[in-house]
Amino acid sequence: MAFLKTLLLGTLGLAPEVLAANLLASHYTGKIFSLSFTGSGKNATLVNKSSVSGCGTLPAWLHVDSGVVYCVDEDWNGSGILASYSVGSDGSLKQTGRAVTAGASVHGTPYGGEDGKGFIATVEYDPSTLTRYKLPLSNASTVLAQSKFNMSEPGPNSRQNAPHPHAAQLDPTGKFLIVPDLGADLIRVFSIDAKTGDLTACEPGVAGAGDGPRHGAWWAPESGSTAGQRLYTVNELGNSVSAWTVSYPDGGCLSLEKTQTLSTYAEGSAAPNGSKAAEVHVSGNFLYAANRADETFGPQNDSLVTYSIDPSSGDIKFVEATPAHAWFPRTFSINKAGDLVAVGGQTSSNVAIIARDPKTGKLGDLVANLPIATPGTPQQEDGLSVVVWVE
Repeated sequence: MAFLKTLLLGTLGLAPEVLAANLLASHYTGKIFSLSFTGSGKNATLVNKSSVSGCGTLPAWLHVDSGVVYCVDEDWNGSGILASYSVGSDGSLKQTGRAVTAGASVHGTPYGGEDGKGFIATVEYDPSTLTRYKLPLSNASTVLAQSKFNMSEPGPNSRQNAPHPHAAQLDPTGKFLIVPDLGADLIRVFSIDAKTGDLTACEPGVAGAGDGPRHGAWWAPESGSTAGQRLYTVNELGNSVSAWTVSYPDGGCLSLEKTQTLSTYAEGSAAPNGSKAAEVHVSGNFLYAANRADETFGPQNDSLVTYSIDPSSGDIKFVEATPAHAWFPRTFSINKAGDLVAVGGQTSSNVAIIARDPKTGKLGDLVANLPIATPGTPQQEDGLSVVVWVE
């Protein structure tokens, strides 16, 4: 369809970039906003087209998969929401399912079944749990299974008083689920029974003491192959990123071995007090991470960090830090073409679109910026929570 649109535009003598690109942005006021980005360079525009509610009071994470959006609610008062939406051609959302949960969920992903959407797993930060539900969601949905994590003693950071799972993410094969645990300094690994949704714990990857792993991103030298597979994690407490080799023994568990940990700041520079690394993404042979509350580029302007990935070894190397054009960038998303990065500033409550060179990996100028709802409060759970491209 995208090819036919491009062909038609070429026939009419129009540039392909006039086609609109859709994004979603969730906000801790309980709404999800549908945004439209058009044009390029100085002619780019970013506008808010519509909004919906229905994902509780604190929508903390959005997962977009083939025209379906899953939203998890971080409500801390004992009653949250897990919701699904269909996405219209204009990016607008229509709720298709809704289940009541115990709240406190910070991340989630569908998995298993015949199409990878038979079940959904969510993680709850303070309850220290990994919870599973059968899809599709409805008012009758109940917890299918739940794992409670424990640790024998606190970690070196004061926030590591208990296990704090921060993400549930599939590996590229869809056969394993990883759960970065900020409190326990572990990358928990589970094998998936696609038919039943059961998860079986494997040996976890062990992070550095006090790292506090938060999210992960995958890379391989050749798309579609697990040969040379790497996992990269962003460590919130250590203000760093780690590289892990990935092994797939025949009939066994996925295993991880940490090989590198690099700061999210240039060599010789220390993380400012109060700064916290947030998210990590891969595009081509480049890795990106977000720093929150470092104000490296002036008041209320934090940083994004670029690393190069050695195509033969998977090792990473710090390249540069560039402006995030956002304050407390909790989230960012790279489009499929690799030429645009959408950054969500939690405290500034804005979506910033930054140009990216797919060949060099360099981040360029700010091409569009849009305030969303109301600004947040520094270091508090309010403001904008997620931004993601819908492609």
